[in-house]
Amino acid sequence: MQPKNPFDWMLSEALDQLTRAERLRQQFGRQEACWEPPIDVLETEHELLILVALPGVNPDNVETVIHDGVLVISGQRTLPPELRNARIHRLELPQGRFERRIALPLGRYAISRFVMDGCVALRLAKS
Repeated sequence: MQPKNPFDWMLSEALDQLTRAERLRQQFGRQEACWEPPIDVLETEHELLILVALPGVNPDNVETVIHDGVLVISGQRTLPPELRNARIHRLELPQGRFERRIALPLGRYAISRFVMDGCVALRLAKS
């Protein structure tokens, strides 16, 4: 058996601590978002199309609510369980809870969502 690389061990321990801290914060603390995903907002005569850069996030796990004329997009990105013990060489995609708020033009909207080129796309049909 090969001895563990101290750097890999320290990184693994740090990630374990962060995961435990996040679990405790979610259990006992406020659910504040820790990052905002980038978005594109496009408008046509009949709809608004919002592209949210969330690679690796299931669109069914993304919450969308319109409250007081503001679209709130929220959810969470976590490493899949099978990768939690993997050796991480680089981790650039943000993890944890996210939230994005977008002021909408006045009107009523019907929201549908789909995946488009690594983005969660929201179609807000004007009514």
